Amino acid sequence: MSRRRVSSGGPFEESGGYSRAIAVGDICYVSGTTDAGPDGESLHPGDVAAQARAAFAIIEGALLEAGFTLDDVVRTRMYITNPADADALDELHGELFRHVRPAATLVVVAGLMRPSMLVEIEVTAQWG
Repeated sequence: MSRRRVSSGGPFEESGGYSRAIAVGDICYVSGTTDAGPDGESLHPGDVAAQARAAFAIIEGALLEAGFTLDDVVRTRMYITNPADADALDELHGELFRHVRPAATLVVVAGLMRPSMLVEIEVTAQWG
């Protein structure tokens, strides 16, 4: 099976040696995604919902480039730095995936790559 790599041009892809997404056959793996701007800092500091919306938009773009859609998502993993943000993320996830209902994980972590980042999201999508 061939690998299809998708790059978003994000600030850490080249230095970190990873792709935004990799599609192999009927599965697409999207790397952990934040709303980081060109300087590596959050474009929406202090606003977890805006950060998550931006991350999901980047994820959706990567999926589309690889030939998938949000409807193909079978798993989401979401990492937040503040437990108080769980409800906002849950609401957004429901808005985007209520009809898809992928397996989902929400984890509170001590921190992300930059203090301005409040959420990081990764997904797996599969056709069929």
